[in-house]
Parts: sequence; structure tokens; C-alpha cells
Amino acid sequence: MRRRGNLSDPRRRRRIDVSYDPETFGRFSESIAMLLGTARYLVWQTVVIIVWLVINIVPPGSWQFDPWGRGLVLLTLVLSLQASYAAPLILLAQNRQERRDRAAAELDRHVAERTQADTEFLAREIAGVRLALADMVTGEELNTRLDALTAAIERIEARLDTTPTAESS
Repeated sequence: MRRRGNLSDPRRRRRIDVSYDPETFGRFSESIAMLLGTARYLVWQTVVIIVWLVINIVPPGSWQFDPWGRGLVLLTLVLSLQASYAAPLILLAQNRQERRDRAAAELDRHVAERTQADTEFLAREIAGVRLALADMVTGEELNTRLDALTAAIERIEARLDTTPTAESS
């Protein structure tokens, strides 16, 4: 018996480790799920079952590989085996799709938040521009004020012209 160097560590159980790439297996399960979910697959499965039944009912007993008298045990086994593998593969594909949908929804939420923040920023900027433009003089206001100044200057000139100057007295 071999001694371990450090007796404070518990012994590890030896086990067979089956490693696989989850992404590759996930893509494989999705391809199977996509195949099983088609009308073409259902039609082909129906044709195979009908041919199976005809081969095991019509010919003589020596030619039948899954006789009707035994209850088509082999056909039942094949269909059960198919179902036992199809169901988990379909669930795995659905889980992967759910994760993708969740990630897409999260991304959509972040994009919506960013869009809302950008929209609020632009609304504040536009409000600032409107306030700045509200204090600006328009051309019509400028013309009105210039006309009033011109009239006031003309009145002052008229007064200056009518009043006697100190030099002339």
C-alpha cells in the first residue's frame, strides 16, 4: 500500500471524467430539435412506421423480424429510445434559446436605457437653446427700436434747432 505525503488531505475518489464542449453539444442538440420539429420528419417517421408494420404483419412469420404476435416489441423499443433521447435534447435546445432570449432582452433593456438618457439629454439641450433664443432680439424688434431711436433723435434735433443759442444772444 502506498503512503500519501500529507495525511491531512482527504483521499480523492477516482472517477472517470467525461468531458465535452458544451457549446458544440448545444449546437448539436439544437440541430436535432430543429429536425424533430419539422413536418418532413413527422412524414418520414410515419412512413417508416407504416413500412415496419407492413413488413411485420403481411409476410410469413419467418420473414418478420418484429412479429405482431409479440406486440411489436422492437418497434416499441425503438420509439421509446427515440423519445428518451429526443425529449432531453429538445429541452436543452429550449434552455439555450431561453438564455439567448434573456441576453437579447438584457441588451434591449440597456439600449432602451441609453436611448432614454440620450433623449432626455437632447430635450435639455433643446430647452437651453430655446431659452437662449428667447433673449435674442428679432429683426422686427430691432427695426421698431431703431425707428423709436430715430424719432427721438429727430425730436432732439428739432428742439436744438428751435432753441436760441447762447452765441446768438
